[in-house]
Amino acid sequence: MYRISARTRSIAKRMGLTVRPSASKGKKIDVFRSGKKVASVGGAGYPDYASYIKTHGKSYADKRRAAYKKRHAKDRSRSKSRGWYADKLLW
Repeated sequence: MYRISARTRSIAKRMGLTVRPSASKGKKIDVFRSGKKVASVGGAGYPDYASYIKTHGKSYADKRRAAYKKRHAKDRSRSKSRGWYADKLLW
């Protein structure tokens, strides 16, 4: 089970969202707005920015973040899509 980082919780709070561990198999977090689920995001088998910082340090995490943002440019640009939430909350 994925442990939600303080960074992710803080960002979600600033955006007016709440996050919980995902009930969907294969996803990291469920995103809620006003108590209503809006998305399940993050592949459970893949690290995110906070995970990389914890295991490899900030420098390496920054490189992985840049690679993620380049690789997912299309899905993260559409506002309030699953890719957009993943980008904002996990990367």
